[in-house]
Amino acid sequence: MADGSPRVALVLGSSTGGIGRHVRSLIHGLIARGMPVEVFCPPGTADLFNYAATGVRVTALDIPPTPGPRDVGAVTELRRALRVADVDVVHAHGLRAGFVAALARPGPVPLVVTWHNTFVERGLRRVAHRALARTVASAADVALCASDELVATATRLGARSARLCMIAAPPLPEPVRSRAEVREEFGLPADAPLVLSVGRLHPHKRHDVLVAAAARWRYLRPMPTVIIAGIGPSYRELAAQITIARAPVILLGHRDDITDLLHAADLAVVTSDGEARQLFAQEVLGAGVALVATSVGGIPEIVGDAAVLVPPGDVDAVDVAVRGMLTDPERRAAYAAAGLIQAKTWPSEADTIDQVAAVYAELAGPAGSL
Repeated sequence: MADGSPRVALVLGSSTGGIGRHVRSLIHGLIARGMPVEVFCPPGTADLFNYAATGVRVTALDIPPTPGPRDVGAVTELRRALRVADVDVVHAHGLRAGFVAALARPGPVPLVVTWHNTFVERGLRRVAHRALARTVASAADVALCASDELVATATRLGARSARLCMIAAPPLPEPVRSRAEVREEFGLPADAPLVLSVGRLHPHKRHDVLVAAAARWRYLRPMPTVIIAGIGPSYRELAAQITIARAPVILLGHRDDITDLLHAADLAVVTSDGEARQLFAQEVLGAGVALVATSVGGIPEIVGDAAVLVPPGDVDAVDVAVRGMLTDPERRAAYAAAGLIQAKTWPSEADTIDQVAAVYAELAGPAGSL
């Protein structure tokens, strides 16, 4: 260890959302605490979150999205790179990165794995995911879990030390544009409701449920417009669904102006099948915007009574909840105010980084596993 601070390797796979943002937050916080940090991830992830701008060394590492023969190459590359880096702790984010890191870590170097997401697969894919999770759980010295549900899951699958890690959303910058300017971008009349959702375009986010509900709102006057910010593999399917249903939904792609979008929105919606410490839900409440979200994973822990919760996969429930909020400004304002109060009860970004840094010190110190 240099100057008593453990050298840390952060390992992650492809990310366009919460995991990538959390890792960027960790990079900033760990560097500020004097910890040497190196990052191992796909080039696209590094570019999207601009890790190099933080001053850390970034090594390209292609972790395939699903287990297979290509894992051999990823493990070999990471093992070689970790030996050269001479790190004291390896911290992998997500089960795929955790699996590769477990096989690649040199000798007795401690392994921390953050469990970011709940299981949402079905059938054989769920069986394979559970087998992968069991391997990662037993290999890691510490499993940091983003929800109580994940703590229970990791423990059940054999984790030696599963701990709750309340991953905080990094503070959003101040808005640059006014509400009117944002709405003008989308050609919205002054009285037209704007509904916002942000997240990776992936099947488990269930944006298809939101699109199906939005198709029913074409007949409302004024007609709401739904905007979805994010990129991912479900783009074509969602675009086709929007066209066929003639739903008033705009797919924005990746956006760096989430603060502006939030301050222009009348309501935010999350329709995921599974979530842990959902960052967008935190941003919504912290911005004082009313939220409708699915009652899954760690979302109820985050929002408490400060959001309208609906069952996952239920188009009718989303339709009713959104209509109820949009047609009742006083109720919407009450939820927005409750969200601001709820947000003050959460751990801060600094609290999260302090917890993670303490785990590194515990594992890499004289009494740790080294």
